Amino acid sequence: MKAEFESQVQGKTLVVKIKGDLIGDESGPRLVGIVSDGLEEGVRNCIVDLSQVRYISSSGIGVLITILTKVRNADGEVLLTSPSEHVKKLLIITKLNNIFTVYDSLEEALNQSS
Repeated sequence: MKAEFESQVQGKTLVVKIKGDLIGDESGPRLVGIVSDGLEEGVRNCIVDLSQVRYISSSGIGVLITILTKVRNADGEVLLTSPSEHVKKLLIITKLNNIFTVYDSLEEALNQSS
């Protein structure tokens, strides 16, 4: 299932909810574009809600790292929320759990980013 995105700005935080499989196809550049637009509009942090993501490919991981790089270059932070067990394992195997801050819920992440 192709990834679909829903985004909204809450204060200085961009919240992006991803639904489907993050495989980096044409959805990757679209997702990076959403984050880039947010940064241009003054967003400081980005929360990526993974609660409805079933699968992330290596290209999808590349997209997340690209987003992290862009946001950190703008002195912000990327927070990941609600990964499934499968996605959690992937983050651990790739050691991305040491690079990204991961929260169990969107509410927790919003409290930290404000």
